[in-house]
Amino acid sequence: MYAPRVFVSMVGALAVFAIATYWLSGSLSGTAIKTAVCAVLLQTGYFGGVLYLVWKESRSRGAKQASPARSEETEKLHVSPFKGSEPFNR
Repeated sequence: MYAPRVFVSMVGALAVFAIATYWLSGSLSGTAIKTAVCAVLLQTGYFGGVLYLVWKESRSRGAKQASPARSEETEKLHVSPFKGSEPFNR
């Protein structure tokens, strides 16, 4: 979740919501209130999504630390060098 992209998308969604709400109701004050409530709901959803991703990652890391034999195996894996056909190896 790239934060600037989320915020720009949120502002775009709020603008579309505000225009549609004003067009349907014709009330500027009602549109402002409904748009503010929508912004709070969007931020709450974004915050909940970030919390979920952090929880999921911490749970995943906890499972890896619980089995030390498995983490030792991953440290011993051989990593081959880049192939000559890749653009980073020129």
